[in-house]
Order: sequence, then structure tokens, then C-alpha cells
Amino acid sequence: MLRMELAEPALAVMAGMGMSGESCYELGLMYATGANAPLDRVAAHKWFNIAVARGYRPAATMRAELAREMSPEEIAAALREARLFLTRH
Repeated sequence: MLRMELAEPALAVMAGMGMSGESCYELGLMYATGANAPLDRVAAHKWFNIAVARGYRPAATMRAELAREMSPEEIAAALREARLFLTRH
């Protein structure tokens, strides 16, 4: 039996759920709340961006709410990370 361990919680969830917009939204929630992942607003915003890009519109509301708590630099970093992810996946 093959056992696979993934270091980042987001990767573990993605492996099980696929890469749908909804699964990206769930990853954003994990990072936004610190549930099963470290609290990380930049990562949360990144995953909400990816979810919206993949057609999951409810993520836009969460992204906007989260952005109100973030600095312009944090938002720019999240946007860069989302663009990079989307160009590779």
C-alpha cells in the first residue's frame, strides 16, 4: 500500500477534492479561519482569487471581506501568487 504525506494542508485537500473552484474556495476558508491550516490572509486571498477564476462566484464575497483586513502589499502578494498558480495549473 502506498502512503503519501503532504506537508502543506492545502495540497492534501486538493489531492482529495480536485481543483474545482469550490475546492479552491474551501482552501481559502481554511487559511482565512486557521482551521486545519495556519492562519494566512495572503494564502486565503490567493485561493479565493483562484476560486473566482475557476467560476466559483461566492468566493468573490469572501475575498472582498478579507481584503478589508489586508494591507495593499498583502493584496498585491496574493494577486501575484494567484496569477503564478493559474499560469502553472
